[in-house]
Amino acid sequence: MNRSPDTMSSDDALIEAIRIEKRYRQVRAVDGVSLAIGRGSCFGLLGPNGAGKTTLIEIIEDIIAPTAGTVLYKGRPRSFQFRQEVGIMFQQTALLSFLTVAETLETFGRLYDSTDDVETLIRTCHLEDVKDRPNDKISGGQKQRLLLALALLNRPELVFLDEPSTGLDPQARHNLWNIIRRVKEQGKTIVLTTHYMEEAEKLCDDIAIMDKGKVIARGAPEKLIHEHCRRATLAVPKDRIGANRHKFSGFSRERGDKILFRTEDVNGFIQKLLAEGVDLSGVNLTTPNLEDVFLKLTGRSLRE
Repeated sequence: MNRSPDTMSSDDALIEAIRIEKRYRQVRAVDGVSLAIGRGSCFGLLGPNGAGKTTLIEIIEDIIAPTAGTVLYKGRPRSFQFRQEVGIMFQQTALLSFLTVAETLETFGRLYDSTDDVETLIRTCHLEDVKDRPNDKISGGQKQRLLLALALLNRPELVFLDEPSTGLDPQARHNLWNIIRRVKEQGKTIVLTTHYMEEAEKLCDDIAIMDKGKVIARGAPEKLIHEHCRRATLAVPKDRIGANRHKFSGFSRERGDKILFRTEDVNGFIQKLLAEGVDLSGVNLTTPNLEDVFLKLTGRSLRE
């Protein structure tokens, strides 16, 4: 069972970042971030553009060095063992166009001491129909599944997924999510960065939201929603409530032919509607989600 980040000890963590800083002249891209990622969990790192999440992940992956701070893998500084036991699915990876999907997996496999069976990976990532097709003749969804297969090639304990479903249509995205769930069921630890809040909410056990180089919130998706966006919205048709509007607290605004109310006590509000004889047909309920939390904490203004 995965522990919450609040109760996790160093012994529970597969990888741990301790007081990480990264400075570029006057810019502090990562500002004293500490976090531990539990074994077998799917950890999501979210943040607006420029929040520092990519820099932090690249430090944890050992791609760039921190200005200050330490990263521990299995309680020790990272070594050659880390590089053999980690898999990374980059957002963009250049593939040789003249190699087939199967040949690409076989070629990359020569970089590791030990690898998974190529045919098994092809089945796991649903690449059977394109395994003999050149890399430049596969679709976007097929390429993302190939990149995931490459990240799993060395049977990693820790898998980094950088924006895995960017650019995919809904069908391809959900297909990829199902594969990621099966990977997690194998006991692997997953670190996911994404701009899709639905993706993070559906896949992650634990989420950290970064902004301006710091972690500003951390917890399970449902915990973050409960802490930061408790109020649901009920849209009641005007002709159902009429002059009784003043009897209900939580009035938000009018939208078209409906009146919007916001409340933390949905059941109590509905009981009040029924007690006042309001017909519930046409009443719509919208509950808060992770996107609401993200926008509340990081703001709604556009960042480039």
